[in-house]
Amino acid sequence: MPMPQTYFHASRDFDAFIKDVRDTCMLQTHHQAYHTLRAVLHTFRSHLTVVEALRFADILPAVTRAIFVEDWIPLETPAPFPDRPALIMEMKAVRQDHNLAPNSAIEDVAAALRRSSIDEQALERILAILPDGAAEFWKA
Repeated sequence: MPMPQTYFHASRDFDAFIKDVRDTCMLQTHHQAYHTLRAVLHTFRSHLTVVEALRFADILPAVTRAIFVEDWIPLETPAPFPDRPALIMEMKAVRQDHNLAPNSAIEDVAAALRRSSIDEQALERILAILPDGAAEFWKA
């Protein structure tokens, strides 16, 4: 079996994606874009069970998937998705000394993710089976 293209082109694809996150969020550096992406992904993940999070991770590109699961300490019973202002506060609290994410970061990352190599139909399928609030989280 040949190496899947998602791994073969992982660095190239992630570089294009992180540039898109940087530009969409109007950030200055790749480092700021990385921390913004990480904060958005970890905020989303914190409202999912392990099984739900791993199902979502399966549709992410390789490097984004790795960021999604890094430093994860799963909760037995995650809290339901709160309203958008509360999610923004949660996202801004992730590594807050390094987090320059704008208030629009969740929508900005959602838009960049949808423009990346993600399978839009797979995303919609998985969001449909996740808890209330999951699909709303990824609206661009």
